[in-house]
Amino acid sequence: MAKRKIPDILTLEEQNRLLSQFNCRYLCPQRNKMMIRLFLDSGLRLSEMLNLKWKNINLLTGNLKVVEGKGNKDRILWVNDHALDMLKNWRERQVEEIGRVELVFTTRKGTQLNPRDIRQMVSTYSKKAGIEKKVSPHSFRHTFASDLLRANNNIRKVQKALGHTDLSTTMIYTHIVDEELENDLKSFRE
Repeated sequence: MAKRKIPDILTLEEQNRLLSQFNCRYLCPQRNKMMIRLFLDSGLRLSEMLNLKWKNINLLTGNLKVVEGKGNKDRILWVNDHALDMLKNWRERQVEEIGRVELVFTTRKGTQLNPRDIRQMVSTYSKKAGIEKKVSPHSFRHTFASDLLRANNNIRKVQKALGHTDLSTTMIYTHIVDEELENDLKSFRE
């Protein structure tokens, strides 16, 4: 079996630099920032993000239901208070400027976004933030998984959050944490 490539992930500093690039006085930058924040805080796939509906988010509890993710599987996630506040603000602005729509993220006309346009937006803003890695929406998923594993040290919880059926798919993230452990141990008590 071929060894899987360890995915590129964003450091916390890179995440913050990226999120600071958006001028939220304007509708589309606010939407784009919200999307990236939600990618980083939930591990959603691009297709799941583009198909996310308001009826599947509880704006009081932060409960987010992914309906028919990869493999037509549903899963439940929760978002933190900061992301929840951003979602509430986005909802108000979307209703005000676009109208009541079913999808959480839409074009100015209220239609579904094109995945290619989102990939391009992520690339553009990443370069603007001075991030030299190749950044894609899937990079955010990898970053989420690595950060979650680092925070809770529980591969099964990461597996569940990502919606992986097979634990071996999730195990790629242990290599990232192992590299960090190696660096920590090498510099321990120097």
